[in-house]
Amino acid sequence: MDTPAMPELTGLFIRFGIALALGLFIGFEREKEKHETFAGIRTFPLIALLGCAAALINDSYAPWAFAVCFVTLSAMIITAYFSGRERSGGITTAVAAYLCFLFGALVWWRLTALAAALSVVTVLLLATKKPLEGLSQKIQAREIAAALQFGVITLIILPVLPNQTFGPLDVINPYTIWLMVVLIAGINFVGYILIKTLGARQGIGLAGLLGGLASSTALTLGFSRRSRIEAAFAPEFAFAIVVASAVMFGRVLVEVFAVHPDVGRLLLPPLCSAGAAGLLCCVALWFLRRGASSAEACSGEHVSARNPFELWPAVWFGLLFGAILLIARAGQVYFGTAGIYVSSIITGFADVDPIALSLSNLARADLDAVIAARGITLAVLANTFVKMLITMIGGRSLFRYCCPIFGVMIAVGLLVSFAVI
Repeated sequence: MDTPAMPELTGLFIRFGIALALGLFIGFEREKEKHETFAGIRTFPLIALLGCAAALINDSYAPWAFAVCFVTLSAMIITAYFSGRERSGGITTAVAAYLCFLFGALVWWRLTALAAALSVVTVLLLATKKPLEGLSQKIQAREIAAALQFGVITLIILPVLPNQTFGPLDVINPYTIWLMVVLIAGINFVGYILIKTLGARQGIGLAGLLGGLASSTALTLGFSRRSRIEAAFAPEFAFAIVVASAVMFGRVLVEVFAVHPDVGRLLLPPLCSAGAAGLLCCVALWFLRRGASSAEACSGEHVSARNPFELWPAVWFGLLFGAILLIARAGQVYFGTAGIYVSSIITGFADVDPIALSLSNLARADLDAVIAARGITLAVLANTFVKMLITMIGGRSLFRYCCPIFGVMIAVGLLVSFAVI
């Protein structure tokens, strides 16, 4: 077997330099836990260099070198583990040492991007020990069971679902429908984890952020009801409601980009403009807040989110998505572009996610991307209009703050949508 050509000196230095940097990156984090571990800022870079050197020797001189180095390193790690310090702290540092060795080898094998990405993930997991432990305490057994149930059903059902269209108007694709369910569950999971990590009772600004990730409509309804009782805090409630609505625009963009990036790029101007207009109005509204006392009074508002992996809500979303997909296609076939726009507005009154995903999927087939982007924009703005009406529940004070802001957001979104797209 021919011996692989040795790279020139500059290439050697670059590879070993990258391995050294990755080892230092992990070593810096472990140094903070040095009182509980056997390795720190010096040991991890040496392990990464060992992995890179072992891969070099294995490829160029001795095919058994990598295995020998790995076994030798294992013996040293096991010895250090049973020496006492690491036993009380688990095997986290030992596993990190093995990974560091492999990252060094990956650098030599020209998988530098993969090694760097895995190093970042490793350090992230090492550095977030306390938040992850706190999160595990906040997640209940029934929530874990729901996630497992969803995962098992998805892994079993999704691969065997037919990936073809059938039914009325030849538009229902079971595989695509359940794939959209998984996508929405993943996006909802981000907001769910944030709420569980940061706590259930948040300040006004954070309540708006988390509410936009969980359900901006639910937050609008909850804050509007509270504003009727505590009218003096209307500016704070309006601030959170508008922030949640602006975050909802970003959420829709993420969903559409995941399905059809071309439609997502068309949506960037109208949705970003409308969201930015709302946030600028929020900045002005911030200065209308009535002092620290009112902020403190509202800081205990409860922000909740349903477990995104509960099975029956996921099935319900799938059915809703399929129905809206059929409605959108029927509007296109029987009424043309106007039918798409009307169905977008009607379905947007209830929920944005299904129509956004439906039009994105239709655009992947034969629907014009411009029409899909405008339809999604109309759905988002229709949902914004519904939230503006919901604020009427909170009384004249809340509506007086929210109505002009939502009006600006809707006007900006419409103008940009039909002027730019």
